[in-house]
Amino acid sequence: MFTKTTLSDWENLVQKQLKTENIYEILSKENLEGIIVKPFYASVEKPLENLPKIEESAQLVAKYREDLEENVFAFLLNENVENLEEKVLFINNKDLAEHISADENNRCLSLIDIFSEENGELNEQLGKELLAKDFERNICIDVAFQQNSGASIVQQLAFALAKTKDLTEFFGAEILNKLVFRFAVGANYFFELAKIRAFKLLFIQLSKEFGKNEVPYIFAETSLRNKSKNEPENNLIRSTLELSAAMIGGADAVFSNDFRLENATALSEEISFKQQIVLAYESIINVFEDGGNGSYYIENITQQFAENAWKLFLEIENNGGYCENLKAGKIQQMIYEQAVKEQSWVETGKIKLIGINLYPKHEKTKSVEELYDSSVIKPVRWAEMFE
Repeated sequence: MFTKTTLSDWENLVQKQLKTENIYEILSKENLEGIIVKPFYASVEKPLENLPKIEESAQLVAKYREDLEENVFAFLLNENVENLEEKVLFINNKDLAEHISADENNRCLSLIDIFSEENGELNEQLGKELLAKDFERNICIDVAFQQNSGASIVQQLAFALAKTKDLTEFFGAEILNKLVFRFAVGANYFFELAKIRAFKLLFIQLSKEFGKNEVPYIFAETSLRNKSKNEPENNLIRSTLELSAAMIGGADAVFSNDFRLENATALSEEISFKQQIVLAYESIINVFEDGGNGSYYIENITQQFAENAWKLFLEIENNGGYCENLKAGKIQQMIYEQAVKEQSWVETGKIKLIGINLYPKHEKTKSVEELYDSSVIKPVRWAEMFE
């Protein structure tokens, strides 16, 4: 029989090892999300049930290439391809979405966002055209763009909810099961895992406000925010961790952006996709319904993200919704302030990028002021400061 160890026992042991009584001050780490992270956990206040997903196992999505047709089941399409059968097709091009027709041989899901991040307008006509298509999921709510522009996790979650709310006002609550949510998964492994889980909590709560009981379809892709043109091999390692967080977090589909930002080849594209294959078939993490459930740490931060994002969502709603906040420049300012703060952590080394600001090979070439604009949401990679 093992002797039962209490939280107090662990605290006493750590105090002895660190030779200090104030262990929480020493072991606590600051983060950009305003999330409280403890050095260790003995319980979780409100245990969650398994958070559901749509797909039984995460779809492993490749950018379409003819030589992959035989062995790949899910494709991201930027142009029309004929004679595909028994595939899952993610339509990634507005012009293609307008002309492609779904058929009984394939499943079609749209990755087309009808919001304009430039002027705060919602393209209602395009939305109606997409909804008229016989797609499994017709409209995408894209917050990968905001993540790559520097939005915090709490902001991404709140923006996804606010855009959903705007859509329901145009098209009714029936649209809730016609949506795909596109997230970019970044560098903070457990935070990103919790982000996927937190959004499920939030969306389910929002759907209940409309008398529904819907589960979100989540398409997760690797972030570009933490990638470097000059360190493609390091990009490959980072994106593997991001895919892992997405799968364990419960994403329904995952996609790897090419680890080579410049001089991409068919081989680099194939290697990027095969990251998913290795994780799925050698680690078998794409089949979990909710692999993070039961971890006190993950449960705790999942609920903190959900609570903080819901508060921000309500603030956005009280100010007129996503489109109105975008027109007023409030969304841009929020992302700008977060992105600049995050970039300053990269500049000072508080966020570490191997080969960039840790064991660096390059000098700083651009300032924060040159990279960011408070009036425009635009993707910026951390490494651009040094390229």
